[in-house]
Amino acid sequence: MPKQKDPEDVALDTSTPPAGDAPEERRTGPEIIAGYLKSLPTAPGVYRMLNVDEEVIYVGKAHSLKARVSNYARLGGHTNRIARMIASTASMEFVTVRTEAEALLLEANLIKRFRPRFNVVMRDDKSFPYILIARDHHAPRILKHRGARNKKGDYFGPFASAGAVNRTIAMLQRVFLLRTCSDSEYESRTRPCMLWQIKRCSGPCTGEIGLEEYDKLVDEANRFLRGESQTVREKYQQLMSEAADKLEFERAADYRNRLWALAHVTADQSINATGIEEADVFAAHQDGGQTCIQVFFFRTGQNWGNRAYFPKADRSLDADEILGSFIAQFYDDKPVPRLILTSHDLPERELMAEALTTKADRKVEIATPRRGPKTDLVAHATANAREALLRRMAETASQTDLMKAVAERFGLARPPRRVEVYDNSHISGTDAVGAMIVAGPEGYAKNQYRKFNIKSEKLAPGDDYAMMREVLTRRFKRLAAGTNAPAAGDADLPVAASSPPEADRSVEAGAEISSADDDAYLTSVPDRPDLVLVDGGAGQLAVAREVLAQVGLDGINLIGVAKGPDRDAGREHFHIPGDPRPRMLEPRDPVLYFIQRLRDEAHRFAIGTHRAKRAKGLTANPLDEIAGIGPIRRRALLRHFGSAKAISRAGIEDLKAVAGISAEMAQKIYDHFHEKRD
Repeated sequence: MPKQKDPEDVALDTSTPPAGDAPEERRTGPEIIAGYLKSLPTAPGVYRMLNVDEEVIYVGKAHSLKARVSNYARLGGHTNRIARMIASTASMEFVTVRTEAEALLLEANLIKRFRPRFNVVMRDDKSFPYILIARDHHAPRILKHRGARNKKGDYFGPFASAGAVNRTIAMLQRVFLLRTCSDSEYESRTRPCMLWQIKRCSGPCTGEIGLEEYDKLVDEANRFLRGESQTVREKYQQLMSEAADKLEFERAADYRNRLWALAHVTADQSINATGIEEADVFAAHQDGGQTCIQVFFFRTGQNWGNRAYFPKADRSLDADEILGSFIAQFYDDKPVPRLILTSHDLPERELMAEALTTKADRKVEIATPRRGPKTDLVAHATANAREALLRRMAETASQTDLMKAVAERFGLARPPRRVEVYDNSHISGTDAVGAMIVAGPEGYAKNQYRKFNIKSEKLAPGDDYAMMREVLTRRFKRLAAGTNAPAAGDADLPVAASSPPEADRSVEAGAEISSADDDAYLTSVPDRPDLVLVDGGAGQLAVAREVLAQVGLDGINLIGVAKGPDRDAGREHFHIPGDPRPRMLEPRDPVLYFIQRLRDEAHRFAIGTHRAKRAKGLTANPLDEIAGIGPIRRRALLRHFGSAKAISRAGIEDLKAVAGISAEMAQKIYDHFHEKRD
C-alpha cells in the first residue's frame, strides 16, 4: 500500500503502467484501467485519468480508490460521457489522503489547475474585490482590495463588483470616519484635507483625533463588517442620548448623522435578507444543454451583489451534480461563509459541509430551504439564473450565426471559434504598444486580451510594419512552442488573471467535428486562432503571412482589414492571401458591421493601453523607485538639485548635503542611478 500523503502536497503519486504494456503501444480503455487494481489501496484519495498525449482528461475523488477504479474497469453499464472518458484513458495517477473530505478539497484544487475535459470546470476565475482594513500602519486605513490577500489587515467580502465596494466604503466613511488616503499622503499632510472638512474622515494625519480614539473607530468598523451591526447601532444610540443629556447637542447631532448613515448602509438591498448576517446563495438553472449558476453574497445582513457563472460541463450532467462540483471549486481560493444556501440538494452535501468546515476552521452549514424566508432568497437567485441563461443563449445564437456568416463570406472551411484582431498605437513611434483582442462564439473573451510593449530599439519611429511583425512574432512563437502565457514585458488586462489554457482539445485543427463534440465546439474558445484579422492592407497582411511561415504554423486564416477611400466606415477593403484584388462587403451586411465592431474594439484597447503607458511615463519619477524616498525627501532633493536628471548626476557628497539625506541614503541613491546606466 502506498504511503499516505497530505492533500496539500502537490507532488502526486505516479503509478507505472501495467506490466507488459510497451510504451509505444499506448493502448487505452478498460484493460489499461484494470491493470492498476492490484496495487490500489482501499483508502480515500484522488485519481487522474490521462489520454495518450498525457493530458489530464478527468480528476475524481473516491472513498475507496480501489472500489471506484474497479467500476471503470468493468465493461458496459456506463453513460456515454463515462464510456468516452474510459475509452480515452491511457494511464492513471493517484494520491491517497486521510479522509474523503480532504479528497474533495484536493479534487477541486486539481480540477481548477488542469481544467480536464470531462469535469465540470469553473470558467470564470476573476478575483473578487474585498474591503480591506489595512493594519500595516499605526493609523489603519480602509480601501478596496483585489488579488492575493497577503497584506496585513482584515478582509471583508467578497463583493460581486468594484462598484459595490466603492459604494459601501463611501457610506462607511460617513459612519466611522476612517481614512482612505495612501500612507505617503498621510505622512506628508500638514493640515486636514477636504474629506475632514466634509466629515468623511476623522483626520488622524494632523492630530484632529488621537490615535487611541481612532483605533476605537477602526474596531467599530471591524465589528460592523463582521456582522455586529446591531451592537454598533445600539452603542451610537446610547452615546447620542448621553450627549443630549449633557446638552452637548453638536456631538449628539454627530452621532445622529452616523446613525442615519448606518441605517442607509444596513438597509436591505434588492431582496429581503432578514435574519441572514452571512451567507452565499447558489442557484442553478439548465436549458438547451447549458447551465447557469447565479451566486448572491450576503454579509452584515445586506446583499453585496451577485455574479453569474456558466461552467463547462457535459450536457448529460444534472444541475445538482454540476452545482456540487462548482461549489467545491468556488471556495478553493475564497473565504467560506457560515451558511450556504442552494437551489438543489447536493449529492454529497454532508461531505461538502465537512470539507468546507475543515477549510474554514469553523462550522459551515449547507442547506436547501423548502419553506420560510430563505426560500425567497433562493427563488430570487434561481429567477436571476434563468434570465441570465436566456440572455446568454440569445447572444450565443446571434454570435454563432455571425461566425457562420464570416465563414461563408470569406470561404473558410468552418466557422471560426477564436478570432484574434491586432492593432498598434503610438505617437510618432513613442510609447508604442501592440494589442490583441479575442472573440469567440460567446462574444469577446476579455480575459484573453493581450497588450505588447514594443521592445525593439532598432525600429524606425512610426514603422507600423515592424511593430506588427514584433507583436505577431512574439504571439505566435509562444503558440508554436505550446504556451500561451504572456512573455516578460507583456501583460493581461488589469481586471483578469493570466488566461489558463483552454481545456477543450476535442477538435484539432482541420479535424472533422463529431456530434459528441458539438457542445464543446459551439461554446469553447481554444488557444489557437482560426482567424486572424490585422488592421491594415496588403502590407500588414504580408507581414502576418511571413511571421506564420517563420514559426511554422499553418491552417490559420488571415484577413487584412483596410479602411476604404477617405477612411469611411462601411467601405473597408478586405485583403485575403492568394487574392490579388481586395474584396468589399455589401454596406448593410451584418458581417461588415461585425468586423467593424471587432476592429473598433481592438482600436479601443490599443488606444487605452497606449494612453495608460504615456500617462505613466509623464507622471513617473525615478526617485519613486528608490526604497526610503518618500514625499518629504523627494521634495528636498528636487528643491536642492532642481530635477531628477540633476540628482542622477550628483555625487555622494552632494547628496549628503541635502537635509534629511543620510550617508547611507546618499549611497543608495547614487547606486540606483549608476546601476541603471551600466
